Amino acid sequence: MEFSRKDFKVGKCQGQKLVDGETMPLVLQPPEADKADVVSLVLALKTNKDWFEKLIIKNSAVLLRGFDVKDAQDFNDIVEAFGWEDIRYVGPAPRTHVYKRVWTANEGPLSEFIYYHHEMVLIKEFPKKLLLFCEVPPPEGGETPFVPSFRVTERMLKEFPEAIEEIDAKGLNYTFTALSKDDTSSMRGRGWEDAFGTSDRAEAERRAKALGMDMEWLPNGGVKTILGPRSLTKVFEGRKGRRMWFNTVVGMHGKELSSACLADGTEIPEKVVKRCEEIIEEESIQFKWEKGDVLFFDNLALLHGRRPAKPPRRVLVATCK
Repeated sequence: MEFSRKDFKVGKCQGQKLVDGETMPLVLQPPEADKADVVSLVLALKTNKDWFEKLIIKNSAVLLRGFDVKDAQDFNDIVEAFGWEDIRYVGPAPRTHVYKRVWTANEGPLSEFIYYHHEMVLIKEFPKKLLLFCEVPPPEGGETPFVPSFRVTERMLKEFPEAIEEIDAKGLNYTFTALSKDDTSSMRGRGWEDAFGTSDRAEAERRAKALGMDMEWLPNGGVKTILGPRSLTKVFEGRKGRRMWFNTVVGMHGKELSSACLADGTEIPEKVVKRCEEIIEEESIQFKWEKGDVLFFDNLALLHGRRPAKPPRRVLVATCK
């Protein structure tokens, strides 16, 4: 792919990796000092929109660094430069709306590690692109590590070929329990009323069904959501035929509020889950956030998480179809 050096300059960041010939993340910087303002950046993105979108698919992660992106309004201008449709977040993470298409990232305690996942992986309609903006970088920790999903599939197939093919053929069922109201003391503390945008149980059930979920109401006012069957891996168009590890087995298997098992009710072998957890961490890529960073993820190709951090840390997010 030809690179437009007129509008961007290729940079580097600590933690970059070369994966199957592609740099992750690809770092793009202003071509000149007087081109770092947001107006110039938005113009450059609009001018190179198709090329930039292909770049996200090619490299999976693209980091804009060195631009003068100050706040949610600036970030929203960047999000809207592409004309990508917005997609409402559905999931357990507590979040707050900030401005137009911009939300806070998971507001759960910074002391906790948020495990790797494809955004909204279990929902029928999930975002293709995830955009993150660092407004306040943490003094320590707080990285957003990411993992090339196809590498996990490759390595799991090499070590557990029969088990992986069996799981993929049978499919997976997941459950997740949510309270009625938000609990920001938990990274999975989003209540069902906030998640479904209603306090009416019948309406919540209707919206859940449209998203591919069944619901069981609990005596404490909470709800148990049931999802499945879901595939273990997926192949998406335009991504070299790679089999993505498009699931959340490790993140939900055997947890207090969630579960993951085969669709026929049998348990996933513990050694498979444990080894997968090790492989995902081994394949992870991360860099230190800097103020003003804007990170683009191909959500179909990358799992991502959040390292524990010392406060303050403020990262904003937008999800796009």
